[in-house]
Amino acid sequence: MNGEFLQAIEQICKEKGIEKETLLEAIEAALVSAYKKNFGTAQNVRVNMDRDTGAIKVFALKNVVEEVDDEFMEISLQDAMKISPNYTLDDMVEIEVTPKNFGRIAAQNAKQVVVQRIREAERMIVYEQYLEKENEVISGIVQRIEKNNIFIGLDRTEGILPANEQMPNEAYHVNDRIKVYITEVRKTTKGPQITLSRTHPNLVKRLFEMEVPEIVNGQVIIKSIAREAGSRTKIAVFSPNKDIDCVGACVGQRGIRVQQVVDELNGEKIDIIKWNDNPKEYIANSLSPAKVLDVVVDEEDKAARIVVPDNQLSLAIGKEGQNARLAAKLTGWKIDIKSQSQYESYIDNKEL
Repeated sequence: MNGEFLQAIEQICKEKGIEKETLLEAIEAALVSAYKKNFGTAQNVRVNMDRDTGAIKVFALKNVVEEVDDEFMEISLQDAMKISPNYTLDDMVEIEVTPKNFGRIAAQNAKQVVVQRIREAERMIVYEQYLEKENEVISGIVQRIEKNNIFIGLDRTEGILPANEQMPNEAYHVNDRIKVYITEVRKTTKGPQITLSRTHPNLVKRLFEMEVPEIVNGQVIIKSIAREAGSRTKIAVFSPNKDIDCVGACVGQRGIRVQQVVDELNGEKIDIIKWNDNPKEYIANSLSPAKVLDVVVDEEDKAARIVVPDNQLSLAIGKEGQNARLAAKLTGWKIDIKSQSQYESYIDNKEL
């Protein structure tokens, strides 16, 4: 333990972003434990490392008393005054007890502490790096599959894609490169725990942001997303600039932009609809690709009755009710769909 050791500590602290004094205090605390363990003592001790030379000294701390009951913890006033005439009762006396061979033990323990603190610092750096990326999309490589959980290799760490965050129509294989959405970053003793998703609606949002510059610069705004992962997504968009076709911007020339998102989502169908502050128009748009004849809204209950042509009823409802369900999720309105003949019959019966 010498000046070169301190220089090495200083260099490590700069590279790893660790406070030098914090590291030295941790080394001193570890050396206290090492001293007690190796020399079988119950003494109250303090270890001091000289900040300039690296020299290490061990001091026994003893309380000044009139009569000594515990020689490890106490010293008589008479003996204390031999060290310094200024000591009085209840003072704490420090007596150097540095063993001759303590340097080797100190070096070994100091190395362990430094390695441990470096690991902790690196874990903290990775944690903070990914905490900033929470709610963002990143690329990763499938590393392994354990108990239906997929472990994704990321830069300097790995994340977990739980079974409930995996798309039902996807098969995952080791070395596959995929885009994932970071839902949560938690600090643990083993480093950051990063939870990923392929099913989150915001994955679709972030993918569109990557493909559509107008979304990034604020010319097109994503107002709402409703998703049944692996099957279908509806996304409502709006532009504050009347000269911009918000749906066309998201679709892209010959559909290239939306196709990039569809490909990344393994063929998931995407309906891009125009948001409108008029509930009737917005709800009608939300049922795309079905054509809507009329929308009757109940503002108080936020419920809407939609009338579609007879040949469009199954399209409006969708397979197993999916289209209607997603439209309701997207708009936040309860939706009841009727064919034109059903609605006319309903009106006639009501009049009767």
